[in-house]
Amino acid sequence: MIDLYTWTTPNGRKVSIMLEELELPYKAIPIHIGKGEQNAPDFLKISPNNKIPAIVDHDTDLSIFESGAIMVYLAERTGRFLPTETAPRAQVMQWLMWQMGGLGPMLGQAHFFLRNNKGLSQPAEERFAKETQRLYGVMDRHLTDSHYLGPDYSIADMACFPWIARHDWHEVDLREFPNVLRWYRELADRPAVQRGYQVPADAGPIPMPE
Repeated sequence: MIDLYTWTTPNGRKVSIMLEELELPYKAIPIHIGKGEQNAPDFLKISPNNKIPAIVDHDTDLSIFESGAIMVYLAERTGRFLPTETAPRAQVMQWLMWQMGGLGPMLGQAHFFLRNNKGLSQPAEERFAKETQRLYGVMDRHLTDSHYLGPDYSIADMACFPWIARHDWHEVDLREFPNVLRWYRELADRPAVQRGYQVPADAGPIPMPE
């Protein structure tokens, strides 16, 4: 059994989607970050950086924090969604790292300036709006010639999907990125993605362009 400490954020949904895809038994434990529950001493023992998600795998007696590390661990533990051959593994890992180091942090800044604090800083709004458009473009160009981010459906796709699901927060019209839109619709139709998106609480349907 796996304990998943999570909240209804893109980083949290990465792992719940993966657990649903793997059909591993797990228990979702909500950590309400708006109430500061991530700072509780018991949670800090599991996630010293006071961030969700984190897991405790009681089958292996391991606790792991950081969403990317959790996803690689689960993939290696089960032998799924991360190739073992060098070239395809490298392709999946580079897109996972692109999400961890680029897409996630930059879209997080877009959330802060474009949605939550509109008018706070015009230069910041312009900067992160521009970078958001650039990152969507990077993804769209790659998906022109590749059905998924890696050779097949993988942890890279699962990691990116919950961030793209907030495209309205980014002031992005997905119809301007047709390859991303095709990829997004396909993933949104997956039952495991639909289930994982609603962990640990029902957040409404996955957003879709009109």
